[in-house]
Amino acid sequence: MKKTTTKPFLFSEIEEVIKSLNPKTISEERKTVLHPLSDFIQSKSSKNQEIRINFICTHNSRRSHLSQVWAQTMANYFNIKNVVCYSGGTEATALFPMVAETLRNSGFQIKTISKNENPIYSIKYSDNEHPIIGFSKKLDADFNPKSEFAAIMTCDSANEACPFVPGAEKRIPITFEDPKAFDNTPQQAEKYTEKSLQIATEMFYVFSQINS
Repeated sequence: MKKTTTKPFLFSEIEEVIKSLNPKTISEERKTVLHPLSDFIQSKSSKNQEIRINFICTHNSRRSHLSQVWAQTMANYFNIKNVVCYSGGTEATALFPMVAETLRNSGFQIKTISKNENPIYSIKYSDNEHPIIGFSKKLDADFNPKSEFAAIMTCDSANEACPFVPGAEKRIPITFEDPKAFDNTPQQAEKYTEKSLQIATEMFYVFSQINS
């Protein structure tokens, strides 16, 4: 396992969140689900190839964005080169505002670039790295890769609706329960934070397995 090292170019609040994560809480059954993604990344990294990962859910509004942002951040944290993470849906809606707020509370710097029915956000985890551009889009949108990528299915409905993802080199189901179930309840912020930290922990585990 590659050891973690403190990266001065990650925002300090995000580093503190990462240091608080405990991958020992991940069950062996869940690790089995995560290993194909680690294997894909390792295979590409060993050949010094581009590592493209597209996280896909139905609406590209919650889980796929949390996965994209934390995966890109963990690639940076573990100094895994040539990683670009994307997200998409079987349909386009909008990035749910609570997702942006949850990431902001973990130390990400978030600015709204465009305000409309499908807002566009700049999501930064570092002063010196390109921001992640967050907005809802279909999985095959021009913003996303057309070939040589891993398609990570983050929800059951997208996993069932897309048995085949055009252009994907690998299709890997890593599904998460939807925090949408708690929208407009007193538990909303807590449950979104809980889901974000689960995804962060699992992406930490995935990238910690890579020997670069």
